[in-house]
Amino acid sequence: MPRTSPATVLSHLGVMVAVAAVMGLLVAGLAIPFAAVAGLGARDVAKGMDALPSELTAEPLAQRTRVLASDGSVLATWYDQNRQNVSLDKVSLIMRKAIVAIEDYRFYQHGALDLKGTLRAFVTNQANDDVVQGGSSITQQMVKQTLVNQAKTKEELAEATADTYARKFRELRYAIAFEEEYSKDWILERYLNISYFGDGAYGIETAARHYFSKPARKLKLHEAALLAGIVKNPSAFDPTNNAGEAKARRNTVLARMAQLNVISVSEARKASRRGLGLKVDPQPNGCVGVNGEFFCDYVREYLKLDPALGDSRAERERLLETGGLTIETTLDPRMQRAADDALAEYTDPTDNAIGGLAMVEPGTGAVKALAQSRPMGADRSKGRTFLNYVVPPEYGDANGFQAGSTFKAFVLAAALKQGIPLTESINSPQTVDISPSELQTCDGTLASNDTWSPGNSTGSGTYNLITGTRESVNTFFAQLEARTGLCDPVTIARQMGIDVPENDVVGPFTLGVTSTNPLDMAAAYATFGARGEYCAPRPVSRILSSSGKVLAEYPDECRRLMSTAVADAVNEVLRGVQEPGGFGYGAGLGLSQDSAAKTGTIQDNMSVWYVGYTPNLSTASMLAGANSLGHWVTLNGQTVGGRYIGRAFGSTQAGPIWGEAMQAIDDFLPDVDFVEPDTSALSAGQPVTVPEVGGLSPEEAAERIRSVGLVPEVGSFARSTYDEGTVADTAPTGGAVLGTGTPVEILVSNGKPPRESEG
Repeated sequence: MPRTSPATVLSHLGVMVAVAAVMGLLVAGLAIPFAAVAGLGARDVAKGMDALPSELTAEPLAQRTRVLASDGSVLATWYDQNRQNVSLDKVSLIMRKAIVAIEDYRFYQHGALDLKGTLRAFVTNQANDDVVQGGSSITQQMVKQTLVNQAKTKEELAEATADTYARKFRELRYAIAFEEEYSKDWILERYLNISYFGDGAYGIETAARHYFSKPARKLKLHEAALLAGIVKNPSAFDPTNNAGEAKARRNTVLARMAQLNVISVSEARKASRRGLGLKVDPQPNGCVGVNGEFFCDYVREYLKLDPALGDSRAERERLLETGGLTIETTLDPRMQRAADDALAEYTDPTDNAIGGLAMVEPGTGAVKALAQSRPMGADRSKGRTFLNYVVPPEYGDANGFQAGSTFKAFVLAAALKQGIPLTESINSPQTVDISPSELQTCDGTLASNDTWSPGNSTGSGTYNLITGTRESVNTFFAQLEARTGLCDPVTIARQMGIDVPENDVVGPFTLGVTSTNPLDMAAAYATFGARGEYCAPRPVSRILSSSGKVLAEYPDECRRLMSTAVADAVNEVLRGVQEPGGFGYGAGLGLSQDSAAKTGTIQDNMSVWYVGYTPNLSTASMLAGANSLGHWVTLNGQTVGGRYIGRAFGSTQAGPIWGEAMQAIDDFLPDVDFVEPDTSALSAGQPVTVPEVGGLSPEEAAERIRSVGLVPEVGSFARSTYDEGTVADTAPTGGAVLGTGTPVEILVSNGKPPRESEG
């Protein structure tokens, strides 16, 4: 046995004398870290204690956010710290006893400090000239972890973890305040929720579910002892990485519980012979690898732009990762599987092509599924990417692809709104010349001297709105666009959520020269399925706080853009695309309800589209040529999904993907038919311009609309910078040209500003 020098003995005795002096000045039941007062006068220590801050606000602990599908299943979890808070009564009694036994067995008997425990630790540490035992009570440990968790800067974190007497005094002062303010049960509850249990698990509930796949209220003795032992050193005693050390530590806890008569010796012996009994349930963080990973990513980016969740993007992101929210989304797992399976059937991640699918519910705007052929991730050699090609650029950082002849539907709708009959015939040769003066924009004529000379890939002849659309005749639509002018088709497209830049307000607009994405196209065509009512796409229904209260709601944001007669007529025409003789024939075969669609193929066959819908679901399918860097390439000559493509078309490449997905979900879609169009209601009156009425009262707006021969209808509420109760906008919006007698919906401001993505 090593001998202790006389100097060391004197040093120990001196410290003990100082301790005795200080103890006489402290309130009953409290003490301070004894080593801290070595060499200090008792009066100085007491004075220093009085000068320390006495209050520490216990901020809410960071909790994980759950993202739920529409059926209530967990889609994803997001977190900074993987934690789920629970009340003390939701923690098994044996777990509570185990943690108290090993960490602070006199927790319910002493004050902020355990004099006996601290003195024992002090003497042991002094005898060994090292920190052998810790004397901190559960309250002190909770204070330290609170300071660490609430540190906002590197300096605050360093101060909270510094091995200094100043930190220990400060923790003690806060511990005293907590003991005066809160009950022992509250302190123990927070301690169990704030503690780190290794392997990414914060708090007892998450630890129980992570290691044993059960809630904390169902923990048994051997499980509780294992978890109680981890908190001393979560890295060293992590059972997933250090099973031997974790088991030894667990048995130490069991022995301590038996020593304190918390359990019997036989119970401790029996439990110590058991294996660890792990049933690890990993808790992924983020969207990579989850069902609907790009839908998940879209939800996250969508909410980051919502000012209702915080004043800045960073503030909203922090709320999503730490707020313990429950986000209820619109995703339908059945539709998501159908979309994923359809893309897997016809594409491969490493193809020089990107396939995408989006599904939107007409009449609500609920986004039911989003899928793309390249999975989420950083490994390009496996076709992975973090770019979301199926959503607008503000949500996915991708610029989109031209949509080809799917834009002809906007010209068709404009023609019908203007009263051009379905039977209107136009001679459509193989090529046609359209001068700039024939293309009226909202501001006049095109600022160009170039003649546009489109050609057909099909044939030539005389066509009407039905046959010209069914066979997608370019020269027919070029001349139809000259009759409607560019203003109305472009306005309709923009009202349906398509971002048409001014540079794309050109003759070839009808041929889809604007870059877009499957989500926006599915939402636009859903307008026809909803009989003329456009609903902004939304992936979220509502958000609940960690306490279960409604934090934010996301109701339908819909507005009427065209009469039911016009929408019904569009449905009738586009239904013909899928019938014999139509460009999309075959994709809709086998569906038990009506469907309509339009194909799209762009120049050099770089992308092909098939946008189709039923009365209750709109789906946009896209296949675009792109190499591993995302640069455009032609689909011609490519092998995609194991199939060689000689020349790509919307009907032959995108159509089968659409059909595969729709047929998979057809059985659980309610069978609904389109409404036969009322052709007598299609003849428009004299063209008039919808007046600008934003900011007026609904009554004043109605009078102005009525004065020009239109029919005002008070509709739904909408986000707007105008005062609540005044007019936010109209649908169609001010400046649109309509026939007299056409309904115009008045949208009333709800006083909430538009989301950032809406400008």
